[in-house]
Amino acid sequence: MARLLPEVGEAIPARGTGRHDEESLARLFELTARLLERVAAERTVVVALEDLHWADASTRHLLAYLFRTLRTGRLVVLATYRSDDIHRRHPLRPLLAELDRLRTVRRIELGRFNRDEVSRQIAGILATEPNPAQVDDIFERSDGNAFFVEELAVCATEGCGTGLTDSLRDLLLVRVEGLPESTQRVARVAAEGGSTVEYRLLAAVTRLAEDDLIEALRVAVNANILIPAPDGDGYRFRHSLVREAVADDLLPGERSRLNRRYAEALEADPTLVPADERVMRLASYWYRAHDAAKALPAVLDASVTARRRHAYSEQLRLLERAMELWDTAPEDVRAALRPVDYTEVYPPCGCVPATTPLRYLDLMAEAAVAGRLGGERERALKITKRALHLLEDDGDPLRAAWFWVQRSHLVQGLARGDGWAELATAEDLVRGLPPSEVHAEVLSTVANWSHVHVPGPEAFSAAERAVDYARMVGAREIEMNARLTLAGLVVESGSVETGLDEMFDVLRRTLDDGIPSVASRAYVNLPSSLESIGRSREAVEVLQEGLTHARRHGLSDKEAWMWGNLAESLYSLGHWDRAAEAASQAERVGQSAKPRGFHAVNRAALSLARGELTEAARQLASARRYFGSHDQAPQHELPLADITIGIAAGEGRLLDARAELERVLDSGFPPGTQRYAWPLLLTAATMEADSLGLPVAEQDRTKILDRIREAARPLATNAPVWLAHERWLRAELLRAESADTPDHWCEAITAVEPLGRPFDLARVRHRLAEALLSVPGGAEQPERDRATELLRLAHAAAEHLGARPLADAVTLLAQRARLALTAVVPVLDRSDPLRSLGLTGRERDVLRLVTLGRTNRQIAEELFISPKTASVHVSNILAKLGVSGRGEAAAVAHRLGLFPAEALHAPVTQ
Repeated sequence: MARLLPEVGEAIPARGTGRHDEESLARLFELTARLLERVAAERTVVVALEDLHWADASTRHLLAYLFRTLRTGRLVVLATYRSDDIHRRHPLRPLLAELDRLRTVRRIELGRFNRDEVSRQIAGILATEPNPAQVDDIFERSDGNAFFVEELAVCATEGCGTGLTDSLRDLLLVRVEGLPESTQRVARVAAEGGSTVEYRLLAAVTRLAEDDLIEALRVAVNANILIPAPDGDGYRFRHSLVREAVADDLLPGERSRLNRRYAEALEADPTLVPADERVMRLASYWYRAHDAAKALPAVLDASVTARRRHAYSEQLRLLERAMELWDTAPEDVRAALRPVDYTEVYPPCGCVPATTPLRYLDLMAEAAVAGRLGGERERALKITKRALHLLEDDGDPLRAAWFWVQRSHLVQGLARGDGWAELATAEDLVRGLPPSEVHAEVLSTVANWSHVHVPGPEAFSAAERAVDYARMVGAREIEMNARLTLAGLVVESGSVETGLDEMFDVLRRTLDDGIPSVASRAYVNLPSSLESIGRSREAVEVLQEGLTHARRHGLSDKEAWMWGNLAESLYSLGHWDRAAEAASQAERVGQSAKPRGFHAVNRAALSLARGELTEAARQLASARRYFGSHDQAPQHELPLADITIGIAAGEGRLLDARAELERVLDSGFPPGTQRYAWPLLLTAATMEADSLGLPVAEQDRTKILDRIREAARPLATNAPVWLAHERWLRAELLRAESADTPDHWCEAITAVEPLGRPFDLARVRHRLAEALLSVPGGAEQPERDRATELLRLAHAAAEHLGARPLADAVTLLAQRARLALTAVVPVLDRSDPLRSLGLTGRERDVLRLVTLGRTNRQIAEELFISPKTASVHVSNILAKLGVSGRGEAAAVAHRLGLFPAEALHAPVTQ
């Protein structure tokens, strides 16, 4: 600074004198303040001071002087410090307290990173999207500290054996090693006690005199190593990584000795810890004490507690510990264990005598189910493989069949195959055996597999047989599962209401009977069926209940499917931003391949509708990777083919799109897959219509259109959404032949309008406007007016949704027809509001009936007009009122008082 103000150099006390001249120091402070005022007189100046907690006394005095005396100039002093390093006697504390009283000083607390911020930081460090499980682990261990996040992310890529880099461990331990020996001893004991250690428990383990323990704790708290627990009489490490580093620094014998002390203290006085933590912590202490005789029963007790809390990942970890301890535990300890005390899924074939000892295979069965329910499928698959190897010479076909069923579930969940080979093996094992729950479960699983992979009469028969067999052996949970499968097949066969009633009944009964696994499956399948028939709002309501249920019972993979279903229904309803959020949740929560593939399909469909073809292609490739090539389920393959055709058409690759279409048509649509077939055929027909006139499209056009018509002919139309797709498809096929008319598109609008799907409605409105403007001989003014209204509605919807291709197409059509997309808002004449809104007499009558909640068909019957004409009037009314739906039109009429109460119920004059 002396280069800018020479007086500063003159004011610095000479070195080597052994003293600081107070007068010179004051002169130095004053000159520094004047210098800063001078340079900040005409422009903003920022003085940045990093790591203020390391500042010496002179720097602190200078800051205090500046903050008190600076009055002019555009100066910002930005000083940072780490609050973790500011212990109670730190010399910076008095300065901070003084500065807090100044009005010119503002303290900004920078909180630790949340999970999303940690995820973004890791992605930046690794230059790739991190695995959600890795993000969870680093977030938990780092406590959101950005420096720790970076160190742990680097450590993960370098494969550190202990989970900490040497530099990070040294940094974490250096502050602990600077404490008095008694405090270090307490810190080592606390590191093995858990995330929070109660004071009485700590006293029992350290065996220190009370005064000595309190003094050691005070030093640790003042040094910001330990902090008092916010809720309770205990202590925890300020940073979990410090605890981890201290624990890692313990000697092997020292660690097991400390854990034995914890376990013995807790057994002697169970009140030392909260009751709901006692079992889990005792299991942890005995396990780390390496006492197999004590640890095995404790770990098994903890696994039962974890199962009751639906903490399946924790249950799996505990069961794996039990299997690890099994051979080292004394024989008399193992003989005293009973399946009835520790297992739920076993025995699978009825009750066993209470004297039967627990077997190692029983633990493996429990662990396999815990892994599947908790999303730890890879670990569960290894367990089933080992179990089946042990069963090769066991001679227990029921137990082997049960494990083959579990293996089928796991193989499908990991996209390693379709699971049929495993189910076929299970069927062979139970064939000819007496009735049992295992046999019933095999039949139920086969029925569900057939429903997903080969829907049709055989799947229907398999589901009926599974229901009957489960009832015969009294397997309530298996019966509910089979009934749910059968109900889904009933919906797909066309008996929609019957199937839905059965699904609702299964959901209600499983909730009442406390069967969460089947109830959660119902919360997945029921909304999916509702969405398939166009009842998206009902689906959303059920899914919101289901998400709460899944989270309560720890069913992460079922929750992931629910998020995916929610994304699909929100997309249909036009809530695209919320749909994207739900799809992301599906990816975050789901730990197996298929829910993540479903997420990618939803994101691909959304990106395609928004014109983001590169992103759509990326998500499509991701979906194919998740689903794998060994499981050709129609519910996955047909949406993938639909998106493939859409992307190819959007990129102008007509021949590639046709090739994909012909591949699908050659395979055919299995029975009950109309929910996927109709959109796919519609995408193909739209592509053909859009390419009309292109030389490359003319070859084989007739053949392609004929094949689309032939494929559509047997598809069901007994749900409103399927009927709407049929009308829409017919109009698109005629457009592809230059034979469509406004009447065809009016029929499509009449069918689409009640569905509450704004994107679909905007698309057919665009096509009707195009047809009106293409009337031979030129459109008359009424047609042009109506086309203008339709295009305004379509454009508003496309802009709201972010559907760029549709918005651009609507804009281009309006420009070619010289139509204005911006409507002139009429001035409302209160003496005759209906006329000032531009409504004709007939439109007034229609609006009155719309306000009463009448459908187009009911309006047509009351006014003695056709439903198609009623639909046209409704579309005109929506355009003139500037609203997007019938409910909004009714609200506008009510708000403006267009119809007095007596007029609403008056007869219409013809």
